[in-house]
Amino acid sequence: MLRTSRTALVAIAATAALLLASCSDDKKEDTPTTPSVDASAFPAGSTMARLADQGTIIVGTKFDQPLFGLVGPDGTPVGFDVEIAKIIAAELGIAPEDITWKETVSQNRESFIQDGQVDIVVATYTINDKRKEVVDFAGPYYVAGQSLMVRADETSIASSDDLAGKKVCSADGSTPAKNIEENFPDTELVVFAQYTDCLDPLRNGQVDAVTTDNVILAGYVSESPDDFKIAGEQFTEEPYGIGLKKGDDDFRAFINDTLEASFTDGRWTTAWEDTAGTVLPTPTPPAVNRY
Repeated sequence: MLRTSRTALVAIAATAALLLASCSDDKKEDTPTTPSVDASAFPAGSTMARLADQGTIIVGTKFDQPLFGLVGPDGTPVGFDVEIAKIIAAELGIAPEDITWKETVSQNRESFIQDGQVDIVVATYTINDKRKEVVDFAGPYYVAGQSLMVRADETSIASSDDLAGKKVCSADGSTPAKNIEENFPDTELVVFAQYTDCLDPLRNGQVDAVTTDNVILAGYVSESPDDFKIAGEQFTEEPYGIGLKKGDDDFRAFINDTLEASFTDGRWTTAWEDTAGTVLPTPTPPAVNRY
């Protein structure tokens, strides 16, 4: 199995960190501090009260997704998902430095939530009915769409209509991988633990395309424009939600309230423009689904 070199990942992380640090000193001075929150303000015995009282939260996120969740040179992840998690933590009185970040890949997101290894997962996590059988979701806070990334000189793949007979790489346990498996029977699916594991096989011609959400692929293209390009338009809708333990309705309502407030008070827009918005246009926040 070929894997992206650690040197390449560090280089990507360093570039992403520089992008995120590009805002002016005046903007940094205007950033509000984490509010002081009394745990007694929340219902006794609730997850919010517990987290506020302990002053820490464990967040599962990806460490290999440029623009959304990419581990920086100091070992701390940066990206839009990371900033969304910080917004939620702040409403609990938890400062960024008191967040514990746990690397979470597509295949282990549900198990980490169920086992209590994390309090929430913010990791380009598509809301779907099968996942809702075992975990709950707040959100969505963004709607992406599955797309294709190919080599920069590729001419035979212009859209998802051209996948017959091709080898397509994705992450094991991901929604894009399942979509290829179920709806593109003439396509050979190759899966690895993480999307970054697909990059060298694509460069080397061992696979013909990589598929995941458009925003994730845009991050890879932005880091390696001479190697990769996006082929065609997105062909699904992928609403990103925040995963939490099944049946924790009060916590889900709290996160949904926090997300909706951030949509209107500018925090969501700032989070986007400081991360994914360095490459992608600013979208309209989606409507929260309070199922």
